[in-house]
Amino acid sequence: MKALSKATIYQVAQLAGVSIATVSRALRDSDLVTPETRERVRAAAEELRFTPSRPARSLAEGRHAANGIVFPDLVGPYYAEVVLGYEAAAAALGSSVLILATNGRRDPAAAVRELAGRVDGLAVMGRTVDDDVVTGIASTGLPVVLLARDPVDGVDTVRTGNTNTARALAEHLLGHGHRAITFLGDPSSSPDVAGRFSGLKAALASKQAHLTLVRGTGLDLDAGCAAAPEVLASAPDAVVCANDEMALGVLLAAEEAGLRAPQDLAVTGWDDLLAARFAGLTTVRQPMRELGATAARWLDKRINEPPSQRTAARRRILATEVVIRRSCGMHEEVHP
Repeated sequence: MKALSKATIYQVAQLAGVSIATVSRALRDSDLVTPETRERVRAAAEELRFTPSRPARSLAEGRHAANGIVFPDLVGPYYAEVVLGYEAAAAALGSSVLILATNGRRDPAAAVRELAGRVDGLAVMGRTVDDDVVTGIASTGLPVVLLARDPVDGVDTVRTGNTNTARALAEHLLGHGHRAITFLGDPSSSPDVAGRFSGLKAALASKQAHLTLVRGTGLDLDAGCAAAPEVLASAPDAVVCANDEMALGVLLAAEEAGLRAPQDLAVTGWDDLLAARFAGLTTVRQPMRELGATAARWLDKRINEPPSQRTAARRRILATEVVIRRSCGMHEEVHP
């Protein structure tokens, strides 16, 4: 006996006397469909034992059933944590994710624009493309959310706290008597690093402390090791690193040079990676997974909200906190 074929959205639309787009909206309880039409569609779907699939809904609504996220790079635990948070939230909302890393691409802007044409919404992280590219994509009506980046007019932005928490970290170091402090990281490389350096600089300005900037080349452990000779050459009391990976590299290089932390040199990081906890690294804990998850949830809301209910661009800064461990000496807990 031949098995009965599964009912399609086209059959439901025919039985209810509406378009497939109306079927899709009715089954999602859209306000764009009248209660009478919604009931007629539901009755037809029940009679045909129709179960809607996401691809079918996407086809009916002219969607891709996917959203995209653009990263500067995908190497390292920080990006991995953000991706995990983003993908988990997107999956819970029934959307697949297309990921693009711009590092090493000849024309990042063209790659981002091409991705924008294949998704229902786009999240853009850091300084992957210029503001005019973001503005251009948003002007087409495609929902866009920025994360870990300075705001762009008319576009949602979610970031983590940098400046105030860097001030709190600086106060902790000053409390230990440190006055010769080196910052390792390039403020021009990302808005996050710029905010951390700015907060540190502001906190030290009125404390008769000397701040040295060593930009380095990269944000990973190897970059920390490579920059260590320049960092240590000025004999600082403390080294504030742009992230945990660089800080771990500095700790390794300092140990090889016969320096002890915190007796000879205080070292701090940023992110609170798992490795930082095992290394006893003083750092700043930031909600990396929640950063990605928030972007995914905001993007889904923008994708599904009717144009008539479109709200103003949202801005949110997720809280961060200083975590004191042995790499700079124990002290009372501090918060921004």
